[in-house]
Amino acid sequence: MFKKVLVANRGEVAVRVIRTLKEMGIKTVAIYSTADKNSLHVQIADEAICVGGPKPVDSYINMKNVISAAVLTGSEAIHPGYGFLSENDLFAEMVGDVGIKWIGPRPETIDLMGNKEHARNEMRQADVPVIPGSLGYIHNVDEALEVAHEIGYPVLLKAAAGGGGKGMRFIYHDEEMQENFTNAQAEAKMNYGDDHMYIEKVMLDCRHIEMQVIRDQFGNVVCFPERNCSLQRRNQKVMEESPAVSMTPDMRADMVDVVTKAVNAIDYENTGTIEFLQDQEGNFFFMEMNTRIQVEHPVTEMVTGLDLVRLQVLVAAGEELPLKQEDVKIQGHAVEMRLTAEKPEANFAPSAGRVDFVFLPTGGPGVRIDSALYNGDMIQPFYDSMIAKLIAHDDTREEAIAKLARIIDETSVSGVATSKNFQKALLKDEGVLQDKFTTKYLENKFLPEWESSLAEEQ
Repeated sequence: MFKKVLVANRGEVAVRVIRTLKEMGIKTVAIYSTADKNSLHVQIADEAICVGGPKPVDSYINMKNVISAAVLTGSEAIHPGYGFLSENDLFAEMVGDVGIKWIGPRPETIDLMGNKEHARNEMRQADVPVIPGSLGYIHNVDEALEVAHEIGYPVLLKAAAGGGGKGMRFIYHDEEMQENFTNAQAEAKMNYGDDHMYIEKVMLDCRHIEMQVIRDQFGNVVCFPERNCSLQRRNQKVMEESPAVSMTPDMRADMVDVVTKAVNAIDYENTGTIEFLQDQEGNFFFMEMNTRIQVEHPVTEMVTGLDLVRLQVLVAAGEELPLKQEDVKIQGHAVEMRLTAEKPEANFAPSAGRVDFVFLPTGGPGVRIDSALYNGDMIQPFYDSMIAKLIAHDDTREEAIAKLARIIDETSVSGVATSKNFQKALLKDEGVLQDKFTTKYLENKFLPEWESSLAEEQ
């Protein structure tokens, strides 16, 4: 087992990974930017080393500086968390080249699944159902129009190297394609350094269902209960839960079979998540694979009682998975919401500054708060706006949601604006409470009604 691991991240995910490493008896190294010198992950790690200025390009995604920090501290492995360099195949390769273990899949796997069109082709060959769309890259608007006419509008124009909504456009007719293709391609180039595009058929009234999986170097595969991540704003998840109410035991068994087939086909190692769209008939279609731990992994841990980061470390250290598929049981229901330093009432404008006071209600059974926030902390303008993950677990979905509503109600942060009131309203919405929502519910129904009610109050 590793004696020392560097955590190449910041904020709540760095804190979360460091805690598991400490419980495993592994020394921890935190990296930080000059803006994060007093951050919680720096304070709780055994060692900490500065890797550059406040902008991510100067610090957290400065590959040479991060690797130098690992070498200088004698770290035997690097855990990347999520975001930043977690899905950068070049960085993973560089880590291996200096004799340090990467806690994640092999660089070639990251590269394969990071290119969305390559991933789609690989899944087709493995007989995994894939959303209808282009069979290769789309290079210009004429090719885009040809594919759109073949599969029918509406379509989704996407960056092959992308994720998180950059370079993505919903297209409903030829004129929109002509107006949007060049801009989407330029946006893809700016954000990912790659302007290759592809097209998918827009599946209406669908749910976003994903399944986390882990595979060791001996070929043992374990799939975890699916998560419903359908409540989204601008293709970013707002609420996640497990298990998905829409899934029957037979559907779940089918998804386990498909996911197992997929990871075996690409000789996957460590953990990842395969994301699907599920139609109204219960059929599911491959969208993409995230080759890392995910933001929403706590709901999976809550309903299984497993520590997924611990499993990641064991697999990276060359050990065999300590459990089989039949050992994974669903225990109750878990729901997660992301508390952000934003102003939802002002089109979710970010809010930075000093946190004068924070109270996060960590007490009580089935309550989990993942955060790096503390009194006097500084919310920096350089990084993601998420400041805490609020997770509730109980016997039923209704009880878990009621508990989460209580947690949000008790949460108090002053000094910066937060998404608290937006989340409170969301958990009172009948569509959410009755599990009657799809991927466009938040933007098409809830937000317009909520914004209208705010306007009336003013």
